[in-house]
Amino acid sequence: MNFQRAQSISENISPRRALIIYGPRRVGKTTLLHEYLTATTSNHPDSRILSVVGDNITVQNVFASRELEKLKHFAQDYDIIAIDEAQQVPHIGIGTKMLVDHFPEKTFILTGSSSFELTGQIGEPLTGRHFTLTLLPIAQSELQIGNFERTEALAHFLIYGAYPEVLTTNSPHGKQKILTELVSSYLYRDVLALDRIKSPTLLRNITKILATQIGHDVSLNEIANTLDADVKTVGRYIDLLEKMFVIKKVPGFSRNLRTEITKKARYYFLDNGVRNAVLGQFSTLDMRTDHGALWENFIFMELLKRDVIEQKFSTYYFWRTHTGAEVDIIREENGQLRAFECKWNPRKARRTPPQSFASAYPNTPFATITPENYLSHICP
Repeated sequence: MNFQRAQSISENISPRRALIIYGPRRVGKTTLLHEYLTATTSNHPDSRILSVVGDNITVQNVFASRELEKLKHFAQDYDIIAIDEAQQVPHIGIGTKMLVDHFPEKTFILTGSSSFELTGQIGEPLTGRHFTLTLLPIAQSELQIGNFERTEALAHFLIYGAYPEVLTTNSPHGKQKILTELVSSYLYRDVLALDRIKSPTLLRNITKILATQIGHDVSLNEIANTLDADVKTVGRYIDLLEKMFVIKKVPGFSRNLRTEITKKARYYFLDNGVRNAVLGQFSTLDMRTDHGALWENFIFMELLKRDVIEQKFSTYYFWRTHTGAEVDIIREENGQLRAFECKWNPRKARRTPPQSFASAYPNTPFATITPENYLSHICP
């Protein structure tokens, strides 16, 4: 299945700022970088480009020294300096800051996985000196197929997700093999390499529990009791899972009602295929009972992907009261709300939100997203 990334490195390059490309492992950051460098070489043959990988010992030693003269010698002969897998370079943040300050006319591009966030290598050292480009699994709008083909392949997206390598693999067995390898070899690599986790088994068990609770409020106390673990440890591990691009936390929304639930959160997986691989469940839809969870996770992530691609600074919530009234997804952008309900069965779609929500937040647009109308909500 063909796709084309909607995000562009060239459109995010800015003077006096490094560009940091974040994203999960195996999501296509290296490919995007190589395509940009190849196009630059083709369109601007005189451009001097240095492209290196973070596991290069010489590069690591240069940045580890934190000596300006060594850094200047490293970068001075080039117009574009690109470091792939830059999370492997010691002191990459402070080193890049020194280079940006000394060579404001040059272009610096770094790609990295969750280690940037986990170690704090980038945020503080490069404050005010970088922009970020977040790369997620492929969005429906990035697929180079027609809407009929999208709907025909919907079951595959719900089960196998949208990692690039999964999309370009035709056989279900091949997709399962890739996802299983991704979960077993790559999903936890950064955090385990940093020795942040004393119990990898606990981390994996927490991930499995979250995979079964999509669309439901998550209680850290319940997870801790189920796994016989400390609740603070559970909370810390869940926070790490979000920084590792495995899950996305969604808090409860409230402005008016005392009965609204706000202390709990819900969690979605960044990819349906990863969620199913964590559980080891790749059966076809007619053999499953979790259609609602798969559908809600898929829709949430497609809405989020659209916002990331369009660089909209929106925030997502769920809404529920103690009496059981709820709205699956609340999207807020610049103070404006939109409410969504996700229904796999179109016959169960509702046209209006719960009365208590409508009374508390009048004039908030509401839509129920089903397989019959989803493309109008997630594709520009």
